[in-house]
Amino acid sequence: MSHYQILIIGGGTAGITVAAQLRRKAKDLQVAILEPSDKHYYQPAWTLVGAGNYKFKDTERPEAKYIPKGVTWIQDKAVELLPEKSTVNTAKNGAITYDYLVLAPGLIMAPELIPGLKEALGKGVVCSNYTDPEHTWEVLKNFKGGNAVFTQPTTPIKCGGAPQKIMYLAEEYLRKTGIREKTNVVFATPGTVIFGVKEFAKTLNKIVIERDILFKPHYAPIKIDAEKQEITFRYTHENIAQCADTLVDTLGESLVGDSEIVMKFDMLHIAPPQQAPDFVRNSTVSMQEGLSKGWVDVDINTLQHKRFPNVFSLGDVAALPTAKTGAAVRKQAPVVVGNLIHLIRNNSLSELRYEGYSSCPLVTGYSKMVLAEFKYNNVRDSDPLISKFIDTTKEQYSMWLLKKHVLPVLYWKGMLRGKA
Repeated sequence: MSHYQILIIGGGTAGITVAAQLRRKAKDLQVAILEPSDKHYYQPAWTLVGAGNYKFKDTERPEAKYIPKGVTWIQDKAVELLPEKSTVNTAKNGAITYDYLVLAPGLIMAPELIPGLKEALGKGVVCSNYTDPEHTWEVLKNFKGGNAVFTQPTTPIKCGGAPQKIMYLAEEYLRKTGIREKTNVVFATPGTVIFGVKEFAKTLNKIVIERDILFKPHYAPIKIDAEKQEITFRYTHENIAQCADTLVDTLGESLVGDSEIVMKFDMLHIAPPQQAPDFVRNSTVSMQEGLSKGWVDVDINTLQHKRFPNVFSLGDVAALPTAKTGAAVRKQAPVVVGNLIHLIRNNSLSELRYEGYSSCPLVTGYSKMVLAEFKYNNVRDSDPLISKFIDTTKEQYSMWLLKKHVLPVLYWKGMLRGKA
């Protein structure tokens, strides 16, 4: 049985960033990463890949290149987590014990939660940047008109703004190719608003109106029939009587029962349902009830587990009431690292706290972006240095340049090296 002082589960954005910062701040600590994949992806660029504006191969690097020197890489996956025994059971290496654990395995796609989606995804005109952005680009290039439907599930998802980013890009592409006038662009979401932070929602609502995008709130996808090219939504508004009033004739929508709506599609982009990995959901580290059931039960400010003090978690798998993004990880990692080191050295946490910062670079076209930064309770939290000179609530070419050219460099050369 192997034992490590600090075991990090997950070699994605969160796991590598924490490992790199630990090595920079406390070289004496013994650190290991449990990660099965030999590839590392810069997923924020997949939105641009799906719009034909970025090469998929440029989002991929060897995992080995980013494992920090001095950190042990266990190329294996966790299958069972027993926090009461400080033990992780793995697929190939048996049991591993630890003094301290950092849970950062990300999340997994669960298309099976929507009947028909697993069979349809990545084939024909059903696509998703979350799973195969190159297929999204093929679907977009081959689209000849009709209903272009963009939607998302009721589960939490990574980068909650991504389903509408590809919609804005696709809408502009269809205008450039002369197909827009033959197209209904639809954004159907289980949510109640276009975006949760009012300062940014104001701009997005204006864009939706100006570009004649059909915004459908309270639309939760529940079934897909790829053969008939139909998607069924459940209308989630508390006033079900409004359901019939939301139907748009030109979309070919039809009402089934009191609250189900069937919509035809000629292109469907969907974010699949997402959830924590099985070994997390089946472990006592996860929340057992409520809206965050299955996600890691941490204090939202210290990122320490509420019941197992030698466990910390960050990134997509943590039960935090903020967006699951790499920008959030950038602010979470120093808190986990600082608190973990202080706990080891002083048997208490540091004064570092995470206030829920996240960022959603809302690409609204091939040369425009709204940089939405916020913290807990949907409070705007824009960088004062940037917002002093640039109104980040409005579409900006400079923010587009940041998204496409600057952020990838900062990710590969800064964040994953423990410098940012």
